[in-house]
Parts: sequence; structure tokens; C-alpha cells
Amino acid sequence: MEALRVSPVHSLGIPSKLDKTHFRKLFCSNFNSIPGSSFSFDQRNLSKSKLFTAISSSVSTELADPFQPELETQTPDGKFDWYAHWYPVMPVCDLDKRRPHAKKVMGLDVVVWWDRNESAWKVFDDSCPHRLAPLSEGRIDQWGRLQCVYHGWCFNGSGDCKFIPQAPPDGPPVHTFKKACAAVYPSTVQNDIVWFWPNSDPQYKDIILKKKPPHIAELGDPSFTKIMGNRDIPYGYEVLIENLMDPAHVPYAHYGIMRTPLRKNKADREGGAPLELIVENSHTNGFTGRRDYGINKFFAPCVFYSSLPIGQNQDIEADSSTGAKKESSVQKRMVLVFICIPVSPGKSRLIWTFPRNFGIWVDKIVPRWMFHVGQNLILDSDLYLLHVEERKIMDVGPAQWQKACFVPTKSDALVVAFRKWLNKYAGGQVDWRGKFSGALPPTPPKEQLMDRYWTHVVNCSSCNAAYNSLNVLEVVLQVISVALIGIVAATKQSLTSLVAKTAIVSTAVLCFAASKWLAHFIHKVFHFHDYDHAFR
Repeated sequence: MEALRVSPVHSLGIPSKLDKTHFRKLFCSNFNSIPGSSFSFDQRNLSKSKLFTAISSSVSTELADPFQPELETQTPDGKFDWYAHWYPVMPVCDLDKRRPHAKKVMGLDVVVWWDRNESAWKVFDDSCPHRLAPLSEGRIDQWGRLQCVYHGWCFNGSGDCKFIPQAPPDGPPVHTFKKACAAVYPSTVQNDIVWFWPNSDPQYKDIILKKKPPHIAELGDPSFTKIMGNRDIPYGYEVLIENLMDPAHVPYAHYGIMRTPLRKNKADREGGAPLELIVENSHTNGFTGRRDYGINKFFAPCVFYSSLPIGQNQDIEADSSTGAKKESSVQKRMVLVFICIPVSPGKSRLIWTFPRNFGIWVDKIVPRWMFHVGQNLILDSDLYLLHVEERKIMDVGPAQWQKACFVPTKSDALVVAFRKWLNKYAGGQVDWRGKFSGALPPTPPKEQLMDRYWTHVVNCSSCNAAYNSLNVLEVVLQVISVALIGIVAATKQSLTSLVAKTAIVSTAVLCFAASKWLAHFIHKVFHFHDYDHAFR
């Protein structure tokens, strides 16, 4: 039953008032982790000195800024190349093999599609070489080729143009010309996520042989669950990552909807407390952090990984040779994996998964969309805060973050470490290579900003199926209600008893009320759920 205590399943029953429901979530309330994780982390170019990124929570405001100038200077470690790393696109479970999918990563418009001839996911530049129409609006033809629906040009998995309908069959083979080929990005599937290399130059065709995406062993271990989710976020990559690295905001920004440790002596209602976070081994490819007995890892540019010790299972087993009983201990573990994808200025994408090695049966019987209900509520609860925060940071300039923000306690250690890494190795912000002016998109109305349908539901196979099914159920309930009333009206009084009429009318009223409640539920879960911190 431990799985129920740490998962949102037990609180996902259909409520009478959705906004009163306290959804549990597999997001961690305190980013504890345990040492010895199985996350592949490139340790080349490690900094020899440990980086302690925050000072005591009890210090005076007269102390110096935690950003120390000597740590901001260039080092022999080199600079971080934003275009020399693999980037995740989408979880395989949320990609439909029957159609191409449009995505934006690092400012690049790409199309992801399933090549059944090679049995592999392919990532192309989302532009037909003919007249630059988006290939993502096309289709997969009967021969398994990607077809541009503007003029019918067809491409195989290598990007070669295989058919141009307008070219005469007895004329020159223009479809074989190099300019007729689609631009192909190297791609692979790692941990059930499609990754691509953001450079279509042919010299990177076999880059997978030299460098692979980060491997998370728990996602390939059958003893762990691995339910995934994804959502487009209306604030940038930098703010997304630092928010996920910040455990101190959880009791406040997610009050009442996220489990936090019970404390005997609480200073306030929410129960915030000093946190001991230390960051070490900062280098070009990320850094490692410790909290008490655990380790957190940032694998640049996208992955933040942490483990949760849950306890131990004590199992009694019989020795087959002697018949004596022996006790075996299995460490219960829950891993938090956040994959943060730069999309464009002011926009990012989050892929999350929380594998655990206990309570696996829960994920087998509970639909994935039910987990996403609580997880989306968590994302919504601080979404507006972070959207506004990002604009304030842009007003002062990202390079001035350490001067504009006062971060005197150790609870901000990971956030400070990320900003230091960004300034020291990565140029202070994502390298968009001049594709954008640097200005953030305008802030839309709150209902549009916090919309779930276009940012999650249409991109999630489970939530999309649930959304369609519940809409059908709503219509069915309305039809039943009207039909029952019609039956009562059309039936002669002498043929129907008063009790039967009362039962039919009552059923009709209940069906109509259920359809109205279901419409409200669908709107709250799949479209828009406002979050007012003042009344939490």
C-alpha cells in the first residue's frame, strides 16, 4: 500500500467539487535522494574544487552575495555548446505512428514520424524542400513514406525524395537531385523517449556511435514503473529548471495539493523549514548536489534527476537447500526525472516520469490520465507566478540575476548553482543562434495562459482518449434524459403507474444533472482550472 501513500491514485475519485479536491502527486515535496543512483553522468572535465553555492539560513543581510566573482571567471573546462547535445522530443507513448507530429525544440521546427520500412522514429526539418510547406501537415502514404500534402512530394526515412508527381516519367530524374531531399536530423529512442541531434549536417549522421543521450537505468529496469507525462509550459527553460530544483517553494506554492513532511514545531501553517543543500562537482556538463544523505544530478542541458528513499521491504524467504528461513532486504526507491526542453524564448516543454520499484500493480490498473490530473494541478498552481517572474528577470537582464535576486539561504543552493553554470559555461542563456529577437511573447489572458487542452491533452494519448470518451458520455446522458422525458410524455396515463412515471422522471433528472456535472468536470480537468492562493 506504500504506492497509494505516495501516489495520487487514492485521491482521484470523481469529486463533487473539483477545486476542493486535494490531488496527490508523484512530484516530490522534498527533493531528497539517495546515493549510488544508476544515472549515467559524464564526469569528464570535472572541476577540482567543490562549489558550495549558498550560505547559512541564519546569516545577516550584511553578508556578501552568494555569487562569488572568482567563480564566474572562465576556466579551462571550456564552454557548453548548446548544439552538441541530444535533445528529447516526446515520449513514444504519446506519439501516433499513423501521422506526423510537429514539434519545436531549440527554436527548430521539426516533424517526428514513424518510418515503418525501417521500424524507427525519424526527425526531419519541418519544411518541404519544394516550397517550404510544413511536412507535419502531411500524411504517411501507403508505402510508408512521408508525403507533403501541398504537392504530393514523398520522402523515405533517409530524407531522399522518392516521388514528384509533377515530374514527367520520361524526363530527367529531378527527384534524385540533392536539393529535392528533406533535411534529416539524427534521432534515436532512449528510455522510451525520442531524442534528436539538432544538426542535420551529414557529418553527424552517425553521431550516436560517438555520443548517446543520457541513460536512466531505472526507466529500463522492469522492476520499476515508468508512467510518463508531458506538457508545454508558457515560461522559459531557465525558469522551468530552477523551479524544479527548488524544494523550498513546495509547502507554499503547492499548499494543500502536495504531500510535505509533517513537522512537530512548525513556524507557520505551511511548515517551511531550513534546508541543507550543498552543490559540488560543477563542470561543463552539469553538477551534482547533496542533501543530507542523497544526491541530485543535473545533466546539461535537459535532465534533472533525484532519488527518494521510501524505506525497506523485509521479505522472509526459505533457503532451498536447508529449508531455513532467511530475511532479504529490498530498498524501496522512487526516482524523480524531469526533462526540461528549450522550445523558444518564454516557452519550454516538460517531460516527467517517476519510476518506483514498489506498488507496480497500481500503474497497471489505474489509467495514466488519472495521474496526470493531479500532476497538471501542481503545474498550474505556480504557473502564473513563474510566468510573471520570468518577465521581471528579463526586465533586469538574465546576466543581472544574481544582483536582482537575494538568495541568502542554503535552500536556494541548486537554483544558484544552475544560474552559475548558465553564466560560467553556457553564455548566460539558451543560444538561439539569432532566430529570435530576445523579447518574450505577450502575456495572454489567464484562462489561455493556463490552458490544459492545447498544452497537454492533445499531446497526451491517454488524456486525449479520456477527454473524447467523457464527452461522448456527456452526450449519452443528455440523450437518455431527453428520451426518458419523451417516453413519459408519449405514454398514456392508464398504461403507466404513478410509481413507474416517478422512477422514469427521477432517472431523467439524475442523467441530466450528471451530464451537467460531467461538463464541469471536463472543463476543470482538461481545459482550465484557476488557482487562487489567497483562499488555500
